Amino acid sequence: METPTLQPSRHNIVGPIRGTPSWFVVNPLSGNADVVTADEAAAIRDGWPDTEEKFAERGYLVDTVEEDGRYRRAYLDFLDERDGDEVQLFFAPWYACNFACTYCYQGEYAPSGDLPGPDVLDAFFQYVDREFHDRRTYLTIFGGEPLLPGSGHRTVIEGLVDRAAARGMEIAVVTNGHRLAEYLPILRRAPIREIQVTLDGPREVHDLRRPLHGGGSTFDAIVAGVDATLAAGIPVNLRVVVDRENIAALPSLAAFAIERGWTKHPAFKTQLGRNYELHHCHAGPQVLYSRLEMYEALFDLARRHPEVLEFHRPAYSIAKYLFDNGSTPPPLFDACSGCKTEWAFDHTGRIYSCTATVGKVGEEVGTFWPAVARNDDEIARWQDRDVLAIEACRSCPVRLACGGGCASVARNRTGDLHAPDCRPIRELLELGTAAYLPPAYLPQEDR
Repeated sequence: METPTLQPSRHNIVGPIRGTPSWFVVNPLSGNADVVTADEAAAIRDGWPDTEEKFAERGYLVDTVEEDGRYRRAYLDFLDERDGDEVQLFFAPWYACNFACTYCYQGEYAPSGDLPGPDVLDAFFQYVDREFHDRRTYLTIFGGEPLLPGSGHRTVIEGLVDRAAARGMEIAVVTNGHRLAEYLPILRRAPIREIQVTLDGPREVHDLRRPLHGGGSTFDAIVAGVDATLAAGIPVNLRVVVDRENIAALPSLAAFAIERGWTKHPAFKTQLGRNYELHHCHAGPQVLYSRLEMYEALFDLARRHPEVLEFHRPAYSIAKYLFDNGSTPPPLFDACSGCKTEWAFDHTGRIYSCTATVGKVGEEVGTFWPAVARNDDEIARWQDRDVLAIEACRSCPVRLACGGGCASVARNRTGDLHAPDCRPIRELLELGTAAYLPPAYLPQEDR
């Protein structure tokens, strides 16, 4: 039987390592990644016969029939694993907020003055008990701003926390952090997964972007809340919303966090959220970065200010995972968790696919109160969306690192839920390999 001619894998991602003559090759299906010379990169890309043995072992040159079989098996493994994953349940008890952030994407939502009563909270947990009885779940309290002052707001949060605690359900909270310290005794009634708090820079920068309604500083109260939460051993996920107005202040924020001891605390982590047009953005498009522009700016900033990487290590697509773990993450057939491992609910009794759609009129997929109703056709469209269902993804070489992107962003842009939200995977890997690759891994002439 004739040995099949090996072809370049359809899942090879090949590109130059920024600032060096070396190249990378990453294959999310085989799980391998290598630093190669420019000639080797060309051999992999074009399938030079004299390199077959060397690069076949790494899955870069393949028998395409055999690779198609591995692709199908990996897809089935992905579905099995996702079906067993825990489900994150977001609940927005209101859309009101005590901040007047310059870029608030919920600013045009119509807040209701009514607070949810015990009947709404009971209906929510009864729905969860029934619909997710065979899945591991945790509750994320969302908003608006969930931790508002006043006895009425406090009673609702107590109701959510106590009902979760009675079920042994972990909670997380997404908060601006202004009232976090005073809410901690209530939140600690349930096991806490993490508390996400946003701080957009040092005091003078943050207070310009995230003041109180009617004016007033918020920085010191947030810092006190973070201090108290870490002192209690509760995980803090500190989020910075980044755009052109505040990225230059990131080194100062990093220095502040380092000096305060946050970055050394085992319960502290960070994330950088790109400020972008979700439904609308009051900040205006002139201050917004594209995904690649933001990562390029971070790359340049970290080269000049190494303390930034002590505060936050950017993902650069799968690059950070690769260098932390020594292999690529499992193939990503679907980057959208909506109606799969993520659902969102609000105080009006409506059900949504995810946090990107929660509260947006016309995007609900059902109700849990006062009656249970589900738009099963729309839910099925969310659940069917992956790189096999998105036509543009089927032949894309980076699809197993991209996963098709965000369904909500894709639909906002095109009107089609099954359109792709493309990520600049190759370009991000060019940056990430340069950012994290130890010099010992470079060919001798590149060191």
